Amino acid sequence: MITLVNKISLYNTFGVDNFNSIEEAINTMAPSMVEYYLSDLSEYSEDIYLNKKDIENTLSLGDYNLYIDYNDNIYLELDNNQTSVYETASFW
Repeated sequence: MITLVNKISLYNTFGVDNFNSIEEAINTMAPSMVEYYLSDLSEYSEDIYLNKKDIENTLSLGDYNLYIDYNDNIYLELDNNQTSVYETASFW
């Protein structure tokens, strides 16, 4: 799932002025807070197609990836394909 994120909301949430400063701000926060903020930013957004050849920079944060493209649009990807270690595989 990839969503287009409001850049101003993202920067205000983490108290930064640009994409390159987000990683420094996240390193000073608890991981659970970072996940909460990122899930909150994507909660009411619609899925969007992202051509990955247009990505200028990437920031990986556990199950989340932040991308910025050459037009300064910021995208948030949630990796839903991971299987839980508590799930059992099907025999069928």
